[in-house]
Amino acid sequence: MRGFVALLVAAALLSAGVRSSMTDVAEMHNSVSAGESSVSGEQSAPAAGNSSGEADRGTARAGCPARCRCEVDGLLHRVDCSDLGLQEAPSNLSVFTSYLDLSMNNLTVLSSGALSNLHFLEELRLAGNDLSVIPQGAFTGLYNLKVLMLQNNQLRSVPAEAFNNLHNLQSLRLDANHISSVPVGCFSGLRSLRHLWLDDNSLTEVPVEALSELPTLQAMTLALNHISYVPNHAFSKLGHLVVLHLNNNRIVSMGTNCFHGLHSLETLDLNYNNLVEFPTAIRSLSHLKELGFHSNNIQSIPEHAFTGNPSLITIFFYDNPIQSVGRSAFQNLPELRTLSLNGAANLTEFPDLTGTKSLESLTITGARITSLSSSVCEQLPKLQLLDLSYNQIQTLPSFSACESIQKIDVHHNKIEVLEENTFTGLMSLRSLDLSWNRLSSVRPHSFSALPALTKLDLSSNQLSSLPLIGLQSLTHLRLAGNNQLMELMPHEELPRVRVMELPYAFQCCAFVSCERRGGGLTWEKEEAADVTGRDPSILSSQVDQDWEDFLMEFEDEAKPQHSVHCSPPPGPFRPCLHLLGSWMIRSGVWLIAAISLVSNSLVVLSVFFSPASSVTPPKLLIGLLALVNGLMGVWSGWLAAVDAWTFGSFWRYGAKWESSFLCRLSGFLCVFASQTGLFLLTVAALERSLAAARCNKSDMSSGRSSSPLSIHLSTCLCFLLGLTVTLPPLVARHSSTSLCLPLPSSSSSSSLGFSVSLVLFDSLCFLIMTLAYTRLYCRANKAPPTSEEEAALTRHVAWLLFSDCLLYLPVAFLSFSSLLHLPAAGPEAAKGVLLLVAPLPACVNPLLYLLFNPLAREELAALAKSTCGAAVVTKLHCKGGGGAGGRSRPKELDSTYDDDAEKQSCDSTQALVVVGGIKEEEEEAGRGRGGGDTQHSVTLTVPHH
Repeated sequence: MRGFVALLVAAALLSAGVRSSMTDVAEMHNSVSAGESSVSGEQSAPAAGNSSGEADRGTARAGCPARCRCEVDGLLHRVDCSDLGLQEAPSNLSVFTSYLDLSMNNLTVLSSGALSNLHFLEELRLAGNDLSVIPQGAFTGLYNLKVLMLQNNQLRSVPAEAFNNLHNLQSLRLDANHISSVPVGCFSGLRSLRHLWLDDNSLTEVPVEALSELPTLQAMTLALNHISYVPNHAFSKLGHLVVLHLNNNRIVSMGTNCFHGLHSLETLDLNYNNLVEFPTAIRSLSHLKELGFHSNNIQSIPEHAFTGNPSLITIFFYDNPIQSVGRSAFQNLPELRTLSLNGAANLTEFPDLTGTKSLESLTITGARITSLSSSVCEQLPKLQLLDLSYNQIQTLPSFSACESIQKIDVHHNKIEVLEENTFTGLMSLRSLDLSWNRLSSVRPHSFSALPALTKLDLSSNQLSSLPLIGLQSLTHLRLAGNNQLMELMPHEELPRVRVMELPYAFQCCAFVSCERRGGGLTWEKEEAADVTGRDPSILSSQVDQDWEDFLMEFEDEAKPQHSVHCSPPPGPFRPCLHLLGSWMIRSGVWLIAAISLVSNSLVVLSVFFSPASSVTPPKLLIGLLALVNGLMGVWSGWLAAVDAWTFGSFWRYGAKWESSFLCRLSGFLCVFASQTGLFLLTVAALERSLAAARCNKSDMSSGRSSSPLSIHLSTCLCFLLGLTVTLPPLVARHSSTSLCLPLPSSSSSSSLGFSVSLVLFDSLCFLIMTLAYTRLYCRANKAPPTSEEEAALTRHVAWLLFSDCLLYLPVAFLSFSSLLHLPAAGPEAAKGVLLLVAPLPACVNPLLYLLFNPLAREELAALAKSTCGAAVVTKLHCKGGGGAGGRSRPKELDSTYDDDAEKQSCDSTQALVVVGGIKEEEEEAGRGRGGGDTQHSVTLTVPHH
């Protein structure tokens, strides 16, 4: 053994020539000593062991270039010099180097003979450099080289003679260069090459002659080039080729015999080309197993298209503008297991699959298929996955013969009715997707014979009821989007369910605790969690990923789950028990409703019906403000009444309440009252400011108020603006809550933008009012008010501005926090603000007018007196008209009635109420009647006939 090792070292030194240094001799001597001691099996002392270790480290460092990372495996060295910015190959490499990585450097030239002494080198990596030319002799002496990587360089041509002596090379990577030519004979010496990468280059044609010198080639990729045509007999010398990739080229046509001679080909990739005709040349590929030519321009698949490919297992040809498919195109393919035909927009008939009995996965999406053959399951007895989504199917046949089917996906079709025998006998069916159809009726026993069904998706249909017979094993149920489905689902009928998406949150009350807030896992998250951590399938196509995930999803049985994740989850805005929640909120809502309705009614009466009041422009605005504030009280009272009616069991009526006309009307009144009231208050503030400005100009005659016409126009504009900002949420069908208020959707940019704009617009109104009153008070000392009434109205509008602005701040803060998803306040606090703070201006505004404005009290008193006086006069007149001549009459009615007047009914009596509000008129009236100190006098005058 010792002599053999020494002979090996001597041969290595001889081949290295003068380049071998004395250091190498010392290394080899140490290696021989180490080998000899290992063979003899003698035990060395600890000191000797330390000396041997130091010698090994010295050996590794002696054959390792500076800054490189080296490993020693017996006699062989592995050297990693990648990403060091090297501009030339290192020279002090050990002759026993078996692995050398020079990738990601700045090499521009690889000199001839630079690596000639590395006779043991098996893998050389030169990727990611700037090599543009490789001279002859660059790889001389690399007799054992098996892997050569030259990708990501600047090569424009395959080196003509650089590879001639690499007889043991098995893998050659020339991808991601700029190669546009492959010289004849460049591969002549590569008699062992098995894998060749020429993808991502600039080839415009298949290098037929150069490839003919690679008889042992097994896998080749010419993808990502500029090839437009594949000639006949292009690969005729590649009899051992198994994998051929021609994807992502510009291939328009192919010779009918272009694949002649590929007797061993199993995988052919023609995806992402410009093929306009079906490649009939594939008929010569008798061993073909996987075929892909998706994303082309193929318009038709001829009859007997795959007659010569009985071994086909997978076919992918989606995303082609296919208009016709021969009925016999997919017949008699006994090994075919996966067929994917997506995006065939003009396909109207389901293909005939007679003789293709091994098919397990069938995907035909984005076509125009209107019906399925009743014999589809007889043709496909082993079918496990059926995806016919995005078609125009109106009725489904019976799938009872598809005994192995596990997943059926027919979403986005036009199915209206589900018969009882459609899924009868499908003992293995686990997932059924019927979403986005027109289902309005499901027969009572449609799901009764599906013991393995765990996922059912019926979302976005028109269901009003759902039979639950046979759904005891269901774990995932999706019913969202069926707005007419308001019935409650008992928990006992779905004992194993763990993920639910229902139309209304109230239907979740039977499955989740009302105390738990927030939703659990969504349908998508749950599906993702089911496949996390599993091994990927051997199927490599991205399109088949759904089938792969489905197979992995059901490898294990579903584990029992005690918690149910139901969405939309119940919460403060969609409660289970009480609409208004706590007693504090309930009491506050009742109080706000009562005060708002009573006080605003009194303000309206005092402004528009009091005989002591003249409807001036500012009082008109105050009266209209009270009128719209009363609508807010109607909303609060409505909610309070519904809360009392459904007390303790709101979840039974919540869905019907949210979708009712009364809820939509009350929500409309609330928003309309809030916005219109703000606009009217803005006009009132501007009117007071302009009136003060006119007073400042000493125009006392016009300084009392603005012109009635301008106020009336402004009032109409306020109501129009109120309708403008209230109707869009109703028309756009924004999601509503049990409080009947439209909520912006975070998924809709238009809805979110509208809400943000509305909040900003309201803030602008308050800013305008603040500026107007700031200007008013700055000029207050220059011109006193023209009357006490004007001063009182100005003060009242100021109080309204201050109180409403103060109450608007928490509402605006809450709005921005929810729109920006800031954790400023929880849903309970938000509900309290909406119910107790937002409607407070409807209470505060009339109370401020009634309690702190003396004119309001006088107007109400005059209204009460006039009402009582009118009642008395009417009563006396009715008695006088009855003909009782001996009855006494008041002195005020001291006039003589003639016969015609006595025959008239009491309805002809008119009472004229004259209110004297000016001091001079009171003095004249006092002199005429002999005195009188009251401010307001009432005179009843009866006309003489």
